[in-house]
Amino acid sequence: MSLLEVDNIAKHFPVKRGLFGTDYVRAVDGVSFDVAVGETVALVGESGCGKSTVGRLILRLIEASAGAVRFAGHDLYRLGGDEMRVMRRRLQIVFQDPYASLNPRMTVGQMLEEPLALHALVPPNKRRGRVVELLELVGMNAQHAQRYPHEFSGGQRQRIGIARALAVEPQLIVCDEPVSALDVSIQAQVINLLRDLQQGLGLSYLFIAHDLAVVKHIANRVAVMYLGKIVELAETEALFNTPRHPYTQALLSAIPVPVPHSARHRTLLQGDLPSPLNPPSGCAFHPRCPHAIEICQTTAPVLEQAADSLGGHAVSCHRWREIVGPPRPPAAAPSGKTALERLQEAFQHN
Repeated sequence: MSLLEVDNIAKHFPVKRGLFGTDYVRAVDGVSFDVAVGETVALVGESGCGKSTVGRLILRLIEASAGAVRFAGHDLYRLGGDEMRVMRRRLQIVFQDPYASLNPRMTVGQMLEEPLALHALVPPNKRRGRVVELLELVGMNAQHAQRYPHEFSGGQRQRIGIARALAVEPQLIVCDEPVSALDVSIQAQVINLLRDLQQGLGLSYLFIAHDLAVVKHIANRVAVMYLGKIVELAETEALFNTPRHPYTQALLSAIPVPVPHSARHRTLLQGDLPSPLNPPSGCAFHPRCPHAIEICQTTAPVLEQAADSLGGHAVSCHRWREIVGPPRPPAAAPSGKTALERLQEAFQHN
């Protein structure tokens, strides 16, 4: 059952050219996907591809130029101000920068009490108790409620941001690169926390990221964006084992492997990401694609599920059947050893 349905949503920002001309930056240009109850869908791609804009469009932090967003059967863009305010309880966001998203003049307790009062969820005499519950839910304690954001580390601040999102008991949380500003060891802790909260509270996530290594451990499905459009959408295992779009293959080949001298094929893309102000004709990826032919320059491919895809593997590419490589072997089961122990063994072996 789909909790969230995004239907051909678009966002075009106007840019004035001279006195009379106006162009448009096509930040998001026809994106469609859905998120089921209890599911995590990851949205990945290079910086500037439009993935964070999609998250803000879903929450109506900015208004869409076209398309529709349906949440639990409600068309969010048809709701009035009061109706949307009520709906915001069920839709929350965790921002990328945990320091910039917290009010430096408020204590943690005040920040967590604010949504409780705004939505009248908890009586005034019980709000402090609820604040303590929220802090403990994200691995912190009651004493932290009296402190200010600058007194915490980056990982602790992100936990506070997650607690604030949970305060109104949401069903869907948009995680906008929630771990990209954190150290690697802290990233793992926050990812594990998000997974535990999902299992315990039945949450759904739209997880926006550019690090595919992180996405692999939390997402059920992955949507790959390029220049405002989704070019591949599949279950996580299928996408990592058999990527079909050349862009997805290039992203996966860039994931670091913690094994010295290991043999691997790296796909290097030529050129830079084109401007969304003047996107290429045909397939937007064709100026950087090593497999592009004439049809790629003139005709835009459509994101569609292939006839052989029982799991819903969709790709937007004219030539994916010709260029897709053999399926990758499934990842080996964890040995139970820490990453440091595996890395030390690899050094000894080499």
